[in-house]
Amino acid sequence: MRTIQMREALREAITEEMRRDENVFLIGEEVAEYNGAYKVSQGMLDEFGPRRVIDTPIAELGFAGIAVGAAMNGLRPVCEFMTFNFSLVAIDQVINASAKILSMSGGQFGNPIVFRGPTGSAGQLGAQHSQSFANWYANTPGLKVIEISNPYDAKGLLKSAIRDNNPVIFMESEQMYGDKGEVPEEGYLIPIGVADIKRAGTDVTIVSFGKIMKVALAAAEALAQENNIQVEVIDLRTVRPIDYKTVIESVKKTNRLVVVEEAWPLASISREISYEVQRQAFDYLDAPVRCITTRDVPLGYAPTFVEEFLPNTKRVTEAVKAVVYV
Repeated sequence: MRTIQMREALREAITEEMRRDENVFLIGEEVAEYNGAYKVSQGMLDEFGPRRVIDTPIAELGFAGIAVGAAMNGLRPVCEFMTFNFSLVAIDQVINASAKILSMSGGQFGNPIVFRGPTGSAGQLGAQHSQSFANWYANTPGLKVIEISNPYDAKGLLKSAIRDNNPVIFMESEQMYGDKGEVPEEGYLIPIGVADIKRAGTDVTIVSFGKIMKVALAAAEALAQENNIQVEVIDLRTVRPIDYKTVIESVKKTNRLVVVEEAWPLASISREISYEVQRQAFDYLDAPVRCITTRDVPLGYAPTFVEEFLPNTKRVTEAVKAVVYV
């Protein structure tokens, strides 16, 4: 094992898959000459050349369409959005083309493609650059949706996404590219659709994903130290398909559930999990399920707005204390 940054883990995943399969290529804004907006693709142009590491104009609809067409013809594009806020410009290609082409062509055309880039808030970037769309894309049959929280998961899941024969939405966080974590020297894959228990516990289950896992784990540590509440923390990692089995088994053990998510509350992943838990494990619940999401407003620019908008440790610990009746 060695300790590397998130951006390095992502770079290794793409590079290893490009070395393994000549049909894999990277396309997006500033991925080549500039080495990537967040330096994920640093050095890749030198190794693979401009035919496989392709800079594009600022035209998400256009280069997403090129990637979809390439995937229909047997290539495996990694299509990078500088932020998933900009993917809205290309959403017709993602949802009406990539996600549907296998079904609409009667299986004649597949679409093995990865749409990847940062999602969610990243400080004071304003309302149009601070949005989370995992639940939007997870609503679409034909897509798989991944949002990672650490370098180990990032590398293993991105390699699996590139090898997958379906279109995959792969989301990171701008605030995590410099985060460090242990990653094996040898290559490895993590299966898509399998959640991971990041912390074992017996009193209450917290489910989260993406960078908000930091909040969930910090809350679990604070609750253990201050109240002797042992929290089991589950990282979904994949939000389509959702690993309901791991969540349900945990709830059957702890009898309580808090779901934490960086997304607006209506039609969120947390609401979906709440429904499925009450459907499959109602008799095991000793308290109502609690959901901690962002506030139901566009994110303001001021730092006080950012602090109030996002799930934080205080909100999570209060929710846990409520469901354990402390």
